Amino acid sequence: MGRGKKPDADLIRDLVVANHILFREGVVDGFGHVSVRDDCNPEHFHFLRSIASGTVAARDIMEFDLAGEPVEPRGRRPYLERYIHSEIYRLRPDVKAVVHSHSPSVIPYGVTGTPLRPIFHLSGFLGSATPIFEIRDAGGPATDMLVRDRRLGAALAKALGGAAFALMRGHGSVAVGATIRQVVYRAIYAEVNARLQSEALRLGEVTFLNDAEAANAMATNDRVIDRPWELWKSRLKSR
Repeated sequence: MGRGKKPDADLIRDLVVANHILFREGVVDGFGHVSVRDDCNPEHFHFLRSIASGTVAARDIMEFDLAGEPVEPRGRRPYLERYIHSEIYRLRPDVKAVVHSHSPSVIPYGVTGTPLRPIFHLSGFLGSATPIFEIRDAGGPATDMLVRDRRLGAALAKALGGAAFALMRGHGSVAVGATIRQVVYRAIYAEVNARLQSEALRLGEVTFLNDAEAANAMATNDRVIDRPWELWKSRLKSR
């Protein structure tokens, strides 16, 4: 498939900023990544080469097709787990951005059987039940836990289904969104929700948001998504 028109410069700029925000806010470190679907060709997406998110510059952004293959590698090494992104984009045309992370407060909810549920209004996107991807179901009992091929990526995308967020047992999580700003918001507030939920469970019985509250809160927050984005950007400038 041909390269076609160049993506909007603002899209690539926002992708670079997203990587730095997620690092600054403790969602990714030397591992974890964010991608965005191409604004001109929905069969392609943009994703960093295999480096830490906190060090990304525009020159480190590569273009991939939905088979997970780089369009113009130019000697740059791609991330092994690019199939997380390619297969979600393949299955979900509504998804325009994807974050995969190993944020620490989230991981226990993928291994304990305690559901991750929205405990406050800023995490309404979690809905009533957060799906869990069990890699053993797709890859057997002896994987290295990484989504390293299209088959495992497709299994993860199927487990995610129509949700905004999914846990990956023993590995981390994946968030999806209609924009880069929305997916960054979701990745950050999923980590915040997990931390608050763990604290609340220590105190006693928890009253979670019901389905209507979660949906209404999500709609309200999506209308002001630029507010936290600009705050997170400002923190980068103060480093």
